[in-house]
Amino acid sequence: MDNNLNVTYLTLDGYVEVHKYRYLYFVIMFTAYILIICFNSTIVCLIVIHKNLHKPMYIFIAALLLNSVLLSTVLYPKILTDVLSEKQIISYPACLFQWFIYFFLARSEFLLLAAMSYDRYVSICKPLQYPTIMTKRNICILLVIAWILPACQTSVPICISANIKLCNFNFKGVICSSTVYKLHCVSSRLLYVFGLVTLVNLLILPVLFILFTYIRIFIISFQSGREVRRKAAQTCLPHLIVLISYSCSFGFDGLIARLETNFPTTVHLIMTLQVILYHPLFNPIIYGLKMREIYKHLRKLFCPGKIV
Repeated sequence: MDNNLNVTYLTLDGYVEVHKYRYLYFVIMFTAYILIICFNSTIVCLIVIHKNLHKPMYIFIAALLLNSVLLSTVLYPKILTDVLSEKQIISYPACLFQWFIYFFLARSEFLLLAAMSYDRYVSICKPLQYPTIMTKRNICILLVIAWILPACQTSVPICISANIKLCNFNFKGVICSSTVYKLHCVSSRLLYVFGLVTLVNLLILPVLFILFTYIRIFIISFQSGREVRRKAAQTCLPHLIVLISYSCSFGFDGLIARLETNFPTTVHLIMTLQVILYHPLFNPIIYGLKMREIYKHLRKLFCPGKIV
């Protein structure tokens, strides 16, 4: 619907009886937001401060957790406002901005996970060549690609959607994502084809590459001694856990955008909470507990009197 200022507003239909428990939901979401910022920022700061963590693997972890901070900072203020509101609405430009940030950072995380898997592959399978391959220059190139490529590819459907007429103003979801396609009066073949190309480039290919590198790592590690197997399990297991979780969440979002079936609001809510709550909150816990060097610095920070 259009108001006097010609700004289109959408009604968000992704909150389940939020009016009954709005203050409880607000406290829960606000607490989660603070924990996300604290957990992720703590590990990022530890990696920046301590020189022994200035290694490719930890730099990629810092970039991954920094993405969680940026995503939460963009999404949570609006979500907290909606929880306290009688009616949840969002302007169409703000919805497109949410969509851009959500997909830009989500796709970036797949490329960062691919970079992390490549770092582990070179470290375990080609240890003698590691210093010449994983140089500072190459690390910077991988980080730039992981951020610039998703930003460029995500901006294309956003720009196209900004000029498409809307016939539906009731948005099923808590945050705006590719389900915005269902608001358009006419389905765009260009958007559909470009979405498939982007899905292959920034999700399917990185996942296949990660699986290939980890298969190679496990083959080499099982052929080697116990120390190599321990190192492989210690560094690769957290990445695999995060990869599986990411793939399920963002695969679901891409699926519902292209199916005519209307999924229940509860399903939308659960999958959205997994993206905005589960990933940013538990990723730093996974890396903080499973990565030995990060865990040591966390112990020194919070338990200075204990010997690590």
